[in-house]
Amino acid sequence: MKNIVAILCVLLHVSSNSASALSEKPNVLFIVIDDLRASLGCYGGPIISPNIDQLASKSALFTNAMVQQSVCAPSRTSFLTGRRPDTTRLYDFGSYWRTHAGNYTTLPQHFKENGYFTASVGKVFHPGVTSGGHDDYPYSWSVPAYHPPTQQFQADKVCPNLDGTLHNNVKCPVNVSDMPQKSLPDIQSLEFSSSILKNLSVVLHPTKKQGKPIETGQSSPDMQPPFFLAVGFHKPHIPWKYPEEFKSLYPIESVSIATNPHRSSTQPDVAYEDYSTLRMREDVKVLNMSFPFGTIPLKFHAPMRQSYYAAASYTDSLVGKLLQTLNETGFSNNTIVVLFGDHGWQLGEHAEWCKYSNYELATRVPLIVHIPGVTDKPRSSPIKNQLQNSLKMIQSQDNVEPSADSGMVVTEFVELVDLFPTLSDLAGITVPPVCPPEPFNVTLCSEGYSFAPLLEPVQGSNAILQKDGMEKLTSNRYSRWKNATFSQYPRPGVTPNKKTDLPSLGDITVMGYSMRTNDHHYTEWIGFNPKTFQGNWTDVKATELYINGLDYDQNQNVAADPQFKDIVKQLSYQLQMGWRESLPVPA
Repeated sequence: MKNIVAILCVLLHVSSNSASALSEKPNVLFIVIDDLRASLGCYGGPIISPNIDQLASKSALFTNAMVQQSVCAPSRTSFLTGRRPDTTRLYDFGSYWRTHAGNYTTLPQHFKENGYFTASVGKVFHPGVTSGGHDDYPYSWSVPAYHPPTQQFQADKVCPNLDGTLHNNVKCPVNVSDMPQKSLPDIQSLEFSSSILKNLSVVLHPTKKQGKPIETGQSSPDMQPPFFLAVGFHKPHIPWKYPEEFKSLYPIESVSIATNPHRSSTQPDVAYEDYSTLRMREDVKVLNMSFPFGTIPLKFHAPMRQSYYAAASYTDSLVGKLLQTLNETGFSNNTIVVLFGDHGWQLGEHAEWCKYSNYELATRVPLIVHIPGVTDKPRSSPIKNQLQNSLKMIQSQDNVEPSADSGMVVTEFVELVDLFPTLSDLAGITVPPVCPPEPFNVTLCSEGYSFAPLLEPVQGSNAILQKDGMEKLTSNRYSRWKNATFSQYPRPGVTPNKKTDLPSLGDITVMGYSMRTNDHHYTEWIGFNPKTFQGNWTDVKATELYINGLDYDQNQNVAADPQFKDIVKQLSYQLQMGWRESLPVPA
C-alpha cells in the first residue's frame, strides 16, 4: 500500500494546484485500439505515431503486456471484467457473461459504483450479444454507449480500384468527403468523446463554451467529474478504411515485409490460423488462394502492410486530437491515461495474417500508462540501448531501431486482465481481491494483479524497470514479480477448416493453452469439452516450444527435440498449475 499512497499523494498535490481539477479523485481516460500490434514508433516499430509517442514520452511503456485471448469479444470481456476466458466462458461471440457465467462486476461498473461518471464511446465492449445487446448499460455506464452512425456502412463497397470501380476491399484508402455522412466512424467517435470532455469541463467552468450537445438519451445528472471515459477506436481493424492522405506516409518502396513470411515445417497444423475473415475481402479473394494453406503472394505483402500502418497512423492522429482536447478542457493534470491494443495482429509472419492464434505477435500488445506527476518526471537515463534486448523480437520483424524517446520503460510481465485491479488501485478505490478457485458466484474479484507497484514514483535516473530495476524498487514488498503470462485460443479440430479462426462454442474441441516466461513460449493444444468448459490435460494434440533468446520470431518449434525434454516437462507442469502460481510473491 505504501507505493499507492505515494502515487495518490502526487495526484492529489497536482489536483490541488490545478485551477481546473476540482475533483480529488483522478479521472481516467481509457483508450483501446482494435487490432493494434506493438509496432508503434515508441516501441521501435515502423508505424509513424507521433502523438502516441509523445504520450509514451511521459508515461510508463510496457514491453511485455499480453492478452488472454487474441480476438475482440473474448479479450474485451476479459479485461473489462478482470477475468480470464475460462471464467467468462466466452471464447466466441455467442454469449453474455452475466447470464452465461456469472453476474460479474466490470471495471467501469466498479468506478461508477464509486462515484464516477462513466461513458463508452466507440468500440469498448464488443457490441451485440457478448455485452447484452446494450454494451452492458446500465451496469457499466452512466449513459447509453455511443456508437458512430457511420459504422452501419462498414460493409459498403466504397473502396476505389484504379479503374474507379468500388469494392469491399481490405485495403481501402478513401476521400472522406466521398464517404456516407462525409465522415468515418473513428472521426465521429473522436468528435463525440471530445464533446463529452467539453461538457464535463463546463461543470467546472460554467463560463466556458459548451461542446456539441450530447444526443438525446445521453444526458445524465451524474455527468460531472470524476469521470471514467472509455474511447474505442476501430482502426487498424479490417477493412483498412482510412483517409487517403495517410498512405503517403509510407512510400511502397520503403515498406519491408516480414523476415519470416513462410510457414514453418515445425508448426503443428492446429496452431495455424487461415485468416478466413481476410480471405472474404474482394482484393484478397481475387488472389484465388487454395484453402487452408494457400498463402498471399509475397508481392502483395508490402501493400498490405502499407495499409495497416496507414490505418494505425490515422488512429494516432485521432488520439492526438483527443489528448489535445483533454488538455484544453483542463483535465490533463488530474487524468490517468491508459492506451493499449485489445490484441495484436500478424502481418505475414509465418505466412499468417490477422490474429486468432497464440503467437506472440497476436498476444503481445502495446500498453502505455500516464499518471500526472508520476510518470512524467524528467528522465535522464538513455533508453535506446536498454530497450534493445527486451524489444529484439519487434526489432527483428520490423528491421528498425527502438525509439529513444520513451519515458519509463517496464519490461516486467503484465496482462490485460491486470487493468481492473491496477486502475482501481491508482484511483484509490477498493481493489478487487484475487478470485477464489470457484469464482462464478463472486461478483467482485479479479484474476489479474495490480501492477501499480511498477509505477511508483522513481527517484533520480532509475527509469528503466528491468529484472534488476523492479527488484530495486519493490524488493521490500515482493520476492518475485509475475514469472509468466497466460493466453489461450480455441479450435474446432486439429486440422484447419472454415471454422478454425472463429469457432462457435459448440464446435470447440481443442483449446490451445499458452504460456510466456522469460526464456520460453510454451503451448499445449489439448482436448476440450464445450459443455463443461474443461480441458483434458491427458489428451494432448500438439505442443509448441520456442526459445526466446534464440528464436524471437518463433520460427522453430523445438518441443519434439529430445534435448529439451526436461524443459518441456517443467513448462507443462507450470502451464497446468496455471496463472495463480505465477502471480507476484510478496516478500
